[in-house]
Amino acid sequence: MKHLKIKLMVMAGAVALGLDTAPAYGQAPVIASFGSNGELVCTNLLPGTVASVEWAASVTGPWTNTWAALASVTADTNGAMRVSVPMFYRVRGYAVPTNLVAIPAGSFVMGSPTNEPARVLDEAQHTVTLTKGFFMGRFVVTQGEYLAVMGSNPSYFTTKDWNGNPIPPDLSRPVETVSWQDATNYCAQLTARERSAGRLPAGYIYRLPTESEWEYACRAGTTTAFHYGAALRSGMANFDGHYEYPPCGTSTYYCYNSSGVYLARTTSVGSYAPNAWGLYDLHANVWEWCQDWYDTYPGGAVSDPQGAPTGSHRVVRGGDWYRDASYCRSAFRNGYPARRYHSIGFRVVLAPGQ
Repeated sequence: MKHLKIKLMVMAGAVALGLDTAPAYGQAPVIASFGSNGELVCTNLLPGTVASVEWAASVTGPWTNTWAALASVTADTNGAMRVSVPMFYRVRGYAVPTNLVAIPAGSFVMGSPTNEPARVLDEAQHTVTLTKGFFMGRFVVTQGEYLAVMGSNPSYFTTKDWNGNPIPPDLSRPVETVSWQDATNYCAQLTARERSAGRLPAGYIYRLPTESEWEYACRAGTTTAFHYGAALRSGMANFDGHYEYPPCGTSTYYCYNSSGVYLARTTSVGSYAPNAWGLYDLHANVWEWCQDWYDTYPGGAVSDPQGAPTGSHRVVRGGDWYRDASYCRSAFRNGYPARRYHSIGFRVVLAPGQ
């Protein structure tokens, strides 16, 4: 595929094109035109919109976004070149679902400083650059979302808490008791459904976040133990609130609070304050499966890391409803065999396929 770098000889003014009927969920062509300098002008796309430029030889189509270099172009006797290109152009935009957040490309320091309380040795700091932005789920996948795509709800927390006490059904709780394979199958099924409905740009897929994408999105520019700051107190997230952070007394992991809240179950997504990028529940509620195999970090600065090529455990991040606050730190990492657990769920990323 080659980019055309020629000055198109076009008439000034816009050419009105008929709009397609937009399918539900926001795929809507946005019509634009060439100005007199041959530059495509499009001013009415919303920020974060994913779009593609399409062309056709006729105003009625058929439309394509496949581009090739012009052939058989020759200069005249004066050494000038004029090209007649009977094409019409439009921009087809794909509205981003409201349950996704646009995460910009950027660099950050992954891991924890050596003086962070409760730090673990596998959190060695290193600089990571993510060269491409992506979209990430505002919330972890809920029981209702999983049911709608997969046709079942495997979650433990539907009618009772961990102690057997009754709780009301609530499909806005995170789906859990899902294996890593269950999570990746969900992403594949969601991709197929949205692509079939015409709601995905070409080449885009839903998938799990890489471990580096997860921590980058969780931190949202912060360098403290949590995106909330240096402390996680009872009521700030759904963990065992008897064991807060930072540590105090003789403990190197937690500070005991006899009046802290322990719910013994998951809570509805979005029950606590989001981070600076509008993402919820990154600390506690459920661990989140990541794409990577669990392994030690590479030495030195890296770009777009994908994790180890093989392994026996998959990375989980974020902590859960069951454990103390130190497990919920932005840098804390854990690895589990890819089985089903009552404390692990996942969130999705939407990005071009790798």
